Amino acid sequence: MKKENQPQIDSPSYVLPALDDAYILSDSMRGVRFLLEYSKAEERLRSWGVRSTVVVFGSARILPGGSANPHATTSPLPPDAAPRPGRSSARLYDEARTLARIISERGGALVPDADGIRDNVIATGGGPGIMEAANRGAADAGAPSIGFNIRLPHEQEPNAFSTPDLTFQFHYFAMRKMHLAMRAAALVVFPGGFGTFDEFFEILTLVQTRKMRRVPIVCFDRHYWRKVTNFEALVEEGMIAPEDVNMVTYADGAEEAWDALVRGGLTVPPHRGAEPRSDVAP
Repeated sequence: MKKENQPQIDSPSYVLPALDDAYILSDSMRGVRFLLEYSKAEERLRSWGVRSTVVVFGSARILPGGSANPHATTSPLPPDAAPRPGRSSARLYDEARTLARIISERGGALVPDADGIRDNVIATGGGPGIMEAANRGAADAGAPSIGFNIRLPHEQEPNAFSTPDLTFQFHYFAMRKMHLAMRAAALVVFPGGFGTFDEFFEILTLVQTRKMRRVPIVCFDRHYWRKVTNFEALVEEGMIAPEDVNMVTYADGAEEAWDALVRGGLTVPPHRGAEPRSDVAP
């Protein structure tokens, strides 16, 4: 037999707000969901002592051994052109992995300071392709790395190399971008498509408008980026200032990219590097 007050007990209004999924997921609670997505990642990153990151962007379609995308093509080189170091998708994966290992070993992510603070921790979008390669390179070094995954209709899953405790999932692109940007001490952008462009130009805009301090930004594979962007044309048309072009440098190899990061102002804490590991499988 039901109690006299059963209708009151069964009413959706009687459910504790924190346990009421329908309420939490309602339009009126969007601001609260933003706060939750910010706070959960923020607390976990602080607990790991992550003070700064090196963000690596790039295509999810660049996979180990070559691209699995049936629509991907590699345009032939002109007959008189020298071979391009960065034109192979398999090589791009390997270079991203190597660069992330170098950054992790030399940049302060591997060995925290006396207060448990880690600098220049690799951060990616958490998925496959270049993101996987970068997380994998950090794992090769024995360093933590971050995966800022986004929930998509086709159910993106995290790659197997980001640190489990630092693998996050976001519903809102805006909050994901905020976490990618707010600790970024540098950015490396490998070839990619719409998503890579979106994230790359977000950081460029933040730096240009001084909403974010100037950080080194390295575009990996000169040929690709010179082909798909023309910043000089924007200067000629008066759409950006001549000095804005200098926000970006280019590299075709992992060591060259590391040198460009350091020359661009990446802070490398003293006595926090590590000797390269010799037990990492290729």
